[in-house]
Amino acid sequence: MRYMLLVYSTAGPDGLAPEEAARISAGHSQVMAEATRKGVLVGAEPLAPTSTATTVRVQNGKALVTDGPFAETKEHLAGYYIIECANLDEAIDWAAKIPTTCYGGGGCIEIRPMRFQASRAEPPAVAENAASLNG
Repeated sequence: MRYMLLVYSTAGPDGLAPEEAARISAGHSQVMAEATRKGVLVGAEPLAPTSTATTVRVQNGKALVTDGPFAETKEHLAGYYIIECANLDEAIDWAAKIPTTCYGGGGCIEIRPMRFQASRAEPPAVAENAASLNG
């Protein structure tokens, strides 16, 4: 089964101190290298800062666009991993290895099973994904 591991961070708007950023980056590199060696890593990427986000909401058939994330929160989505695991317990083991900026004070790794079947060679078409989200 495929799982998405969503990495939430509590880093401030100015980012991390260079030493902390280097430590976190090295930790992610280690997890990605291990997951690649073990054949479970499907993909992983950091996201640009929340200041680059754009939120789109549709009201009365019209797209309303705002800069930045919609909700005010101390935690923000910082990146993701997509992994192929036998079960949730294995996904939890991988999530526990992912470094975040939240040691002792917020942030987390959210684990979400992906809805398409792991036996498929390719993810379903975008239209199929959209249909499954609505029903």
